[in-house]
Amino acid sequence: MLKPNQKSKISKKSQVEKMFDTISFEYDFLNGIMTFNSHKRWKKNILNIAKKLKPKNALDIATGTADIAIDIGSIPNCQVVGIDVSQKMLNVGRKKIKKMKLDESVRLETGDAENLNFKDNYFDLVTIGFGVRNFQDLEMGLKESFRVLNKDGTLIILETSLPENIIMKLFYSIFTRTYIPIMARIFSKDKSAYNYLLNSAELFPSGTKFCNILKAVGFADILIKPKLFGSSTIYVCKKQ
Repeated sequence: MLKPNQKSKISKKSQVEKMFDTISFEYDFLNGIMTFNSHKRWKKNILNIAKKLKPKNALDIATGTADIAIDIGSIPNCQVVGIDVSQKMLNVGRKKIKKMKLDESVRLETGDAENLNFKDNYFDLVTIGFGVRNFQDLEMGLKESFRVLNKDGTLIILETSLPENIIMKLFYSIFTRTYIPIMARIFSKDKSAYNYLLNSAELFPSGTKFCNILKAVGFADILIKPKLFGSSTIYVCKKQ
């Protein structure tokens, strides 16, 4: 399988779609193993932030198997749309939604983060969990999120990052270069997918660099909330 950062006539977007289709049925299980289930707590942090905003409608971009969309859908009187390029990831998410009887508040659609099929100023809230680093054009994807948000709407992003502390950064590097590949070899039928996820996490412009990109797009009041010694980060910002 081609890696999304490999030179190819196939776009990164198409490669990401194929990759997540391949690992869709194992994704939740391996995500739990590789983060020691910390990702569930971080997603609940997003829910707690969102609850205070009392959104009426929300968009979850790169929704995957719909964990964040389902959480946001539990907010009273909030309608949620989750979009993703991977149909098979969405199918896993739809089963969860049906099981939790949230069909009336959460719906999933195939969608492209860089070409959103929604009107300007449409959503009160946009969330993106572990998805922005997979955008083919990061700035374009963020501009689309900005466009569909209402004035004073909120964007919440959860993404991997590199610890700033030198010692923690060293431990992070050792951990990710040993534990994750071992788990992928044991449990995954597509090892190259997890190599991509690992490499893309290290290359992503996290922290201050990412905040500067958000500011350039037009977002303001940016808050940075590092998680697990900075191995992941929640960013919260406003459209003004």
